[in-house]
Amino acid sequence: MRILLWHGYLLGGTGSNVYTRALARAWARAGHEVIVFCQEPHPEQYDLGGAQFVRPEIGALLPVFVLDRYEGVEARLLQDFSAADLDLYVAANAAALRAHLPADLVFANHILPGAAVGAAAGARLAVKAHGSELEYSLRGNEALCALARESLVAAEAVFVGSAHIRRVLEGVVGRVENVHEVPPGVDVDEFRPTPRPEALAGLLEESRQDPPNPSNRNERLPDEGNEARLREFFAQDQPTVVYFGKLLRNKGVHLLLEALAEIDARAVIVGFGDYRDELERAAPPRTLFTGPLEHRHLVHLLPLADVTVVPSIFPEAFGMVAAEAAAAGAPPLVARHSGLAEIAAGLEQEYPREYRGLTSFSTGDVADLTAKLRALLGLSRPERARLAADARRVAVEHWSWAGVARRLLEPFQ
Repeated sequence: MRILLWHGYLLGGTGSNVYTRALARAWARAGHEVIVFCQEPHPEQYDLGGAQFVRPEIGALLPVFVLDRYEGVEARLLQDFSAADLDLYVAANAAALRAHLPADLVFANHILPGAAVGAAAGARLAVKAHGSELEYSLRGNEALCALARESLVAAEAVFVGSAHIRRVLEGVVGRVENVHEVPPGVDVDEFRPTPRPEALAGLLEESRQDPPNPSNRNERLPDEGNEARLREFFAQDQPTVVYFGKLLRNKGVHLLLEALAEIDARAVIVGFGDYRDELERAAPPRTLFTGPLEHRHLVHLLPLADVTVVPSIFPEAFGMVAAEAAAAGAPPLVARHSGLAEIAAGLEQEYPREYRGLTSFSTGDVADLTAKLRALLGLSRPERARLAADARRVAVEHWSWAGVARRLLEPFQ
């Protein structure tokens, strides 16, 4: 198939960005002709499996759901766009898509602006709904919800990553036809258990290749000096907890730091965001902040973790970071809500009965998080190895990208 994959943002750093590049790579490797449309200024840094790349000319404004800094454009919240500015943005992207027609399918990320862009392009359309636009921009905004309903009429299939997002979609936008539930995927060849010496050597080598970032001025780059800091941090084998994701209050990292203050463990906190300074001030000793790391780092970091914590207090569409941790053999401990609860349920099906309570904790409950962390870190090495193997098996069987990419195309074949 010839597939035009539209995504309005970048190719690294956040869930939908990673989703886009992984999907492009999986489809391209499966023999499809794929063209990716997004605003990534440095596509050469990413493996797209041979997919082509187009950066549409959109002008000065970029509609976003959470304010970040983007190279060459001004990010503005989608709900703060005027109708005229949003029309211009949609028209520019639709023109870029039409310039590459005919195609068998336009696959657009995000209900808005993605569905509006795809509908304006006038080709066979699929839309992937993510939690970000629904929760941060559409909820409570009737004008945007009306545009979403109008745009989704053109979609032959609307994909959601979990039963939770299906419920949110209908609760925010209203009844939507042709909804298919397909979870995001994990590259189970990249994310895999690795012996500690090999994982540490790989992490240090990737950190050695990081671009300069004097005084950490660029929040989207790894921190300066990470190689030396990580070498010292991992010089001894001690119980290690990892968090990776955005550093926003909604992600619940502050809860993890409170729990860490009560247990004998160290932590690596990976990510960027406007909450970082406050988190660093609150962090207990033996907590290392690295700035954002890419998959090339994470595939080595996660095998060094005894537990990966996903403490979000805000609804999550699925919890891709937890699935990646599972694939790497770093058992995830997630807040039990929204799409994260579905991750926990998948793990519970494979875990021994006596350990099923160690997949999740009550949302926002520091005492429960502390107790679950203490229990996981207190397991013997053989017990932890068994849980790691069980978590890996769930990821391979249910969340591999090859299977996800194939399922996304089934309604069109």
